[in-house]
Amino acid sequence: MAFENPSREQIKELLERSNTIAVVGLSEDPSKTSHMVSEAMQRKGYRIIPVNPNARTVLGEKSYPSLRDIPEPVDIVNVFRRPEHTPPIAEEAVAIGAKALWLQLGIANDDAARIAQEGGLTVVMDRCIKVEDSILLPEGKRKPS
Repeated sequence: MAFENPSREQIKELLERSNTIAVVGLSEDPSKTSHMVSEAMQRKGYRIIPVNPNARTVLGEKSYPSLRDIPEPVDIVNVFRRPEHTPPIAEEAVAIGAKALWLQLGIANDDAARIAQEGGLTVVMDRCIKVEDSILLPEGKRKPS
């Protein structure tokens, strides 16, 4: 069966009820897309947790070498890694009990999607979280009640 992203309404609900986004592949380099997207999401009110084994801090937040090293719950695992690297990330996202696996624009992997879906996660592929958030929540993130 071919993968289909959730509906726009489902993506909006995911963003509304999410607070913490672990960003796998978040670069310290402000000119990189991962940095720009994560900084924009941070300004919108999301807690960004960098996952980058080569960085100590990014965007003022402690960076972790892997998802399993994060000591708090994660809502969305946002991935800026090449498609072939995403299945193990999906496995880690399931293992830590994340709500969603989000593969950024240009990134799609059917194995990663299957792993995450079988683990109960919502999966979004080949979409930019910043663009979706700007379209679906233009007034900013609604704080969950």
